[in-house]
Amino acid sequence: MIDDLLGWTEYVPELAGGLGVALKLTAISLLLGYPLGLLLVLITDGSSKLLRGLGLVIVEFGRGIPLLVLLLIVYQGLPQVELTPTAMVSAVVAFTWSAGAYSTEIIRASLAAVPRGQSEAADAAGMSDRERFRFIIFPQAARLAIPPLMNLAVQWFQFSSLAYVITVPEIMQSAYFQGTVTFDYLSVFIAAAFIYAAVTIPTSALVTRLEARLGRHL
Repeated sequence: MIDDLLGWTEYVPELAGGLGVALKLTAISLLLGYPLGLLLVLITDGSSKLLRGLGLVIVEFGRGIPLLVLLLIVYQGLPQVELTPTAMVSAVVAFTWSAGAYSTEIIRASLAAVPRGQSEAADAAGMSDRERFRFIIFPQAARLAIPPLMNLAVQWFQFSSLAYVITVPEIMQSAYFQGTVTFDYLSVFIAAAFIYAAVTIPTSALVTRLEARLGRHL
């Protein structure tokens, strides 16, 4: 009976390679998505109506289209217009677009939360707009944005499971393959759930502690 309950543990090493792919997908899409989010904030708050409109389209479509649909559009739709990205590249493109769109609102809210007096003090010190943003506004906004951006990272790691539908060899793709070989789907998917939980639960706890610590110094 105990062996049956613990049978899922034998599949954990088999899924370890998928964990590496999931972490890689998450890391790349966020390293590209967060700067994209900042760029979209600057564009949508800028003076150019054309750029503002373009930025809003990117943000609203990135937030409004389910990530799974974005994956399928890039991977299965683009080949019809003579673009054939690999499964991993397709996943990075879709995940980056969505991460950029969602992080835009987080970054915008963090910038807006910086006390107005900080800008007034920078103006009084004779700083230019660029210097004020670089040395005063952005560092304070970054501290406010860190916890929600880390929470978004946890969510994106969980969302990496969606990439199995376009054959990216992450955790769920590896688990599904093991299930088709052994037909022991319950144990295989429990092993996959354990791997996700082993990453997300400690990370979420760390985010909570970090948020409390940063909150004490704001």
